Amino acid sequence: MDPKEHWERLYRVVAPTEVGWYQAEARLSLDLIGRVAPDRTTPVIDVGGGASTLVDGLLDAGYEAVTVLDLAPAALALARQRLGEGARRVRWLAADVRDVRLAPAACGLWHDRAVFHFLTEPEDRAGYVAQTRHAVRRGGHVIVASFSPEGPSRCSGLDVVRYSPQSMHAEFGRGFRLLDSVREDHHTPGGMVQAFVYCLWRVDG
Repeated sequence: MDPKEHWERLYRVVAPTEVGWYQAEARLSLDLIGRVAPDRTTPVIDVGGGASTLVDGLLDAGYEAVTVLDLAPAALALARQRLGEGARRVRWLAADVRDVRLAPAACGLWHDRAVFHFLTEPEDRAGYVAQTRHAVRRGGHVIVASFSPEGPSRCSGLDVVRYSPQSMHAEFGRGFRLLDSVREDHHTPGGMVQAFVYCLWRVDG
């Protein structure tokens, strides 16, 4: 099945509060973002944001330039419906991160808790990293979360790649300075515990 069709179908048949990655509040992501981007005018992009509540937290915290990108228009529609009038303060992009046209060096913070671990092919990961390098300005920051080695090997019927901080950093490599990594035990709506690792980089070149 085409990836877009897969995610469109999922968001049309499963409530956003019932998907395995649902968080009522994206607290760890918000803490990391606030730590490295205290200036609320920093342009922030949430890659694979879908129906995530991170955008709610960013708006509540006063961030003024927020973009949410997702492959599935159905997911973005759910987030826009939830936000109501607040959705007007967000730029919504229904696109594939691997080939979307993003302005060069226009992003101050790149966040992803939903995409990178689904990129099982090396060329897709290389394309993702190249897109990040293109879009994030020098001195900006990148936050990517994936399943850790103790996490599941599949999610939503798809294979994933699990990472330690070291193996994820190896995918990004030169020009990305790893500042920190944090483990999170995510409790799914179904009662399972999934181990995540978050990596935080500064773009140095």
